[in-house]
Amino acid sequence: MNSPCNKKGITLIEVLVSLVLLSVGVLALLTLLPSGWRLSGTSDLLGRGAGILQQELERKEIEIMNGKNPIPSSEARPVYGSGKDTAQPGDIRYNVATVIESVGGSFRVRVQVTWPGNPTGISGSLIVGRQTAFAQQ
Repeated sequence: MNSPCNKKGITLIEVLVSLVLLSVGVLALLTLLPSGWRLSGTSDLLGRGAGILQQELERKEIEIMNGKNPIPSSEARPVYGSGKDTAQPGDIRYNVATVIESVGGSFRVRVQVTWPGNPTGISGSLIVGRQTAFAQQ
């Protein structure tokens, strides 16, 4: 009745092997966390910068299209990631540089948005023509 094929349960060696394999897997996942946090922060800054870039291009486009407005001048100004006029706790300061050039009868608007840790930032441009039909009465 006492055959070697009639074993029941798990041996201590099997438990130790499974714990070693589990700990190796957990350690491998833990090494990925810092790079994941860094990439998450970078993508958050880039996404906010893209939103600020788009808002600035649209704002300048509206100002230029209205034929009654004077052509806005080039400018550099700070913008906070929260969208408020002053810095909020934990806020990031973005630098927005806008250059407006006359191109024939139209205007080229170039915007560059930079932030700490990324002096190159992102940039975009737009060609805008004046529209007398959009002039405010």
